[in-house]
Amino acid sequence: MPQTSRSRVSYSLIVSLVIVGFLVFLFIYLKHQFTTVRTEVNEDVMVQKITSMGKLELVKYSMKDVIEKKQIHTILPDERVLFLAVGEVTACIDLTQIKKADITQNLKHDTVTVLLPKAEICYVKLDHQRSKVYDITGAIFPGNAKNMVEDIYKLAEKRLLDNANDMKIVSKAEDNAQLIFKPMLENVSGKVVVIRFK
Repeated sequence: MPQTSRSRVSYSLIVSLVIVGFLVFLFIYLKHQFTTVRTEVNEDVMVQKITSMGKLELVKYSMKDVIEKKQIHTILPDERVLFLAVGEVTACIDLTQIKKADITQNLKHDTVTVLLPKAEICYVKLDHQRSKVYDITGAIFPGNAKNMVEDIYKLAEKRLLDNANDMKIVSKAEDNAQLIFKPMLENVSGKVVVIRFK
């Protein structure tokens, strides 16, 4: 084979390999571009209200409650949902409500009387991770099941609050204020402190 023919074949082979290599690279690049997914999250934060926190949390009840709710129909099948509610209720005292007039000193008996606001429920929080719907029966339409679940979550929060009130959570918070707040004030003031509630 003459030298020129051999060099032409080598040149053609090199050009062909370069073209094939370029096409393979182009294919891999385009495949990567089509299969790559980018996620963008856009967020606009608006502060609606800034609240100064002055609430002293004194007691927290962590509770579990199994709730069954039924809707009994005359013709259609009865609707029933069974729910395990797990959550907590916290009681506190709002220290921002204490005024100068609420603190009185009796020099004769070397005592200080502090009039605290009544304890209140700070919050009721249902734990959505641990609470769960165990059973739904009788829901003919998908919308019915959704409404039943929404209703049972609202009912569960109310039941947690009712149970905490039945267990006298507010009185317990006031008892804890005597145990926690009184010694702290006595250490600071060096006087006997009497705590009363409005």
